[in-house]
Amino acid sequence: MTEKLANIRISPREKDAIIQSLYAGVVPKLGLRHIQVGRAREIEELVKNIDRIRDGGAAIRFVIGEYGSGKTFFLNLIQLIALEKGMVVMSSDLAPGRRIHATGGQARSLYAELARNVSTRTKPNGGAMASIVERFIGQAEREAKKNQCETTQVIQEKLNHLEELTGGFSFAAVILRYLESFNSGDDQLKSSALRWLRAEFSTKTEARLALGVRTIIDDLSVYDYLKVFAEFVCQAGYQGLLVSMDELVNIYKLTSARARNANYEQILRMLNDVLQGNASHMGFIFGGTPEFLMDTRRGMYSYEALQSRLAENTFANNRFVDFAGPVIRLSNLSPEDVYVLLINIRRVMQFDKAGLPDEALEAFMRHCSERIGDAYFRTPRNTVKQFVHMLSILEQNPSASWSDLIPKVVISKDEGDDLSDIPETHDDELHSFRI
Repeated sequence: MTEKLANIRISPREKDAIIQSLYAGVVPKLGLRHIQVGRAREIEELVKNIDRIRDGGAAIRFVIGEYGSGKTFFLNLIQLIALEKGMVVMSSDLAPGRRIHATGGQARSLYAELARNVSTRTKPNGGAMASIVERFIGQAEREAKKNQCETTQVIQEKLNHLEELTGGFSFAAVILRYLESFNSGDDQLKSSALRWLRAEFSTKTEARLALGVRTIIDDLSVYDYLKVFAEFVCQAGYQGLLVSMDELVNIYKLTSARARNANYEQILRMLNDVLQGNASHMGFIFGGTPEFLMDTRRGMYSYEALQSRLAENTFANNRFVDFAGPVIRLSNLSPEDVYVLLINIRRVMQFDKAGLPDEALEAFMRHCSERIGDAYFRTPRNTVKQFVHMLSILEQNPSASWSDLIPKVVISKDEGDDLSDIPETHDDELHSFRI
């Protein structure tokens, strides 16, 4: 695998993105394939889920791992795979101001963030809402030309299907308003339509004055409009919708039991829809910590209906694994995986074996192991961050020697077991994998 990656050219943009992200201990948005090791079985199962969504089904997964174990890296990878397979991806981190369920605007804020980050293969960095709507219009124009009829007629027939869904009538009305702006060149009307689609209207009055619609995407209708949007992207020629939400620990951190249970109830609704076949062409992937899942006082296991549905297979143990259920626990990286990861990072930073020999990698790993034990490969974020810091010193100081620097490397084990130690927000976490 390393030899294969060595033949893949790294663009300057990818190199800068990888180095800057790893230096700060966060997941790079570009060039993931250049540092990939491990997690082959988990990825294989998620690819099966993506194929199921493309075939008209639905899927839901909870990716569980410790801080620094690589949840965000894993989620980003699955998003990239979904984009390559022609799907639309919406992604967001949960935060104190963004929840799955709320009554004070936090759920609408989550939808707005998801809509701002909506991505397609041609626009992988978000901001693809307008291009999705225009692709829908373009698709209708081609069908109208083929069938020798009016474009508006084709669009209306496509939107009739959406009107059968909760919230679909207003969604269809906004798309028609966008079509009107598209044909007339009215940029203000187009902007208002996009604002509505991104849940940026806070009051129904504002939406009615701008677009003539009497409803908005609010806290109570977030999930309904996600289902409508999934159907819409399929009408636009995409293969389905993947919704990715990270940092679900923010639900676990809510002090109000009532607020936590309301969020868990909404997750249960999504889970039931997927398992019972009531959702189509859409999938959910959530990232959380073991405490968020298993804590019977504050976590999802505190909600009995979720606990019964997410309980692990009792036949799974150290010898046997089961990836069929909704929960995927990220397996530990092996020391061999970490070794390959360090080789890949060395290659990305364009160090050859003369500048940093394999002996240095082995010495660095021994140092990490002696400092914090096997946690250096179970939660490799800090290990990778310190390795990049060391390479940065070597790059900027030609007289520096790796043998002098390694004893000075400070590696700390990621904690977070105690609720008081959990920060309010968490940046992306590094993890590595191999396909």
